[in-house]
Amino acid sequence: MVFLAFLRDNARWLAGGFLLTFFSTVGQTTFISLSSGNIRAEYGLSHGEFGTIYMVATLASALTLPRLGTIVDRYSVRQVTLFVVPMLALAAVMMAFSHHVAVLLAAIYLLRLFGQGMMVHNAYTAIARWFAAQRGRALSIIIIGHNAGDAGFPMAFVALAAAIGWRNGWLVAAALLLIVALPAAVTLVSVNRTPRSTDPAPRIVEARDWTRAEVIRDPVFYMALLGVAAPSFIVTTVFFHQVYLVELRGWSLGVFASAFVLMAAINTGFTLVSGQLIDRYSGVRLLPFVLLPLGLACFVLGGVEAQWSAFAFMALIGMSNGLSTTLFGAVWPEIYGLKHLGSIRSLIVSASVLASAAGPGLSGALIDAGVSYPAQIVAMGVYCLATSLVLWRASTIARGRACAG
Repeated sequence: MVFLAFLRDNARWLAGGFLLTFFSTVGQTTFISLSSGNIRAEYGLSHGEFGTIYMVATLASALTLPRLGTIVDRYSVRQVTLFVVPMLALAAVMMAFSHHVAVLLAAIYLLRLFGQGMMVHNAYTAIARWFAAQRGRALSIIIIGHNAGDAGFPMAFVALAAAIGWRNGWLVAAALLLIVALPAAVTLVSVNRTPRSTDPAPRIVEARDWTRAEVIRDPVFYMALLGVAAPSFIVTTVFFHQVYLVELRGWSLGVFASAFVLMAAINTGFTLVSGQLIDRYSGVRLLPFVLLPLGLACFVLGGVEAQWSAFAFMALIGMSNGLSTTLFGAVWPEIYGLKHLGSIRSLIVSASVLASAAGPGLSGALIDAGVSYPAQIVAMGVYCLATSLVLWRASTIARGRACAG
């Protein structure tokens, strides 16, 4: 009953954030990589060559985000949305009409900058500011937009591409952004949420407001970034090379795409659970455990050749995404406060995008060099376990600092 009342009382802002995360899928690797086989065939690119193009475009978007991302501190959520959604639609149109490598590079750059980057950055920052004691719960609800996008967009695009061609599929995506996402999201976020007397008291006092200059000198920031980088690097790499993995294992691409539904369903459940846990225990306390499901997912996918491993991997990725996406949305205000959250989060989003840039290019080059792709996936699992120890240390320092303050 309490949860339903929360949904009812905050439907406007939660729905607005949900739409932004849902349509950000158009700029996520999950969606873009579905065209990778067609792109490599039409342009005559190897896995490493297309991976390098993707890496360069994503890296450029990561370098742009720290400066562009600060607009969420200067302009309203509505104004940022009016800018970001049309730009993402433009990127989709460019993808549809790209016939030169330079246009392809520019299209991917804009897709990554405004899809994975600014759409998500705008939504998360708004929710973090609009909610305090229920921040974890609110974030968990809008993050379900990612899950819904992962469940619906890949299967829909595969069907569209088979019926009307992959380029026309991108035009449909652009039309949805302009006709559905833009007017609906702008209407919903046009009014800022202000604290209410019925809101529960925050469980903890917010951290002092760190400046971005202070944050970049804080060792805890870089320790936590190692955790932020892991899901972006690993999930992007696996999904980018999903066509190659399916071919390598002799699986069906359609069956593999159907596993996204399982991932989305489990992701949704764990997202809601993690929101409740964050509100109860804090994101900082949960930090050391966030990468464990991801590490196990890598060991399963890299070590088991049977097709059921794809579903086991997707189930574990659903658990991992449900925990990590919500937690990494909530932990930064706990450590660094709210006043400069937009500029601080732009650094974090940039680091995440940077990690996602490195994955496809590095793994593609290793594939071209003859390095076993399954072995690469297992190595990613080892990274998750090692980084969990670093996150435990970061959590200990952050909690000690909060007690001292």
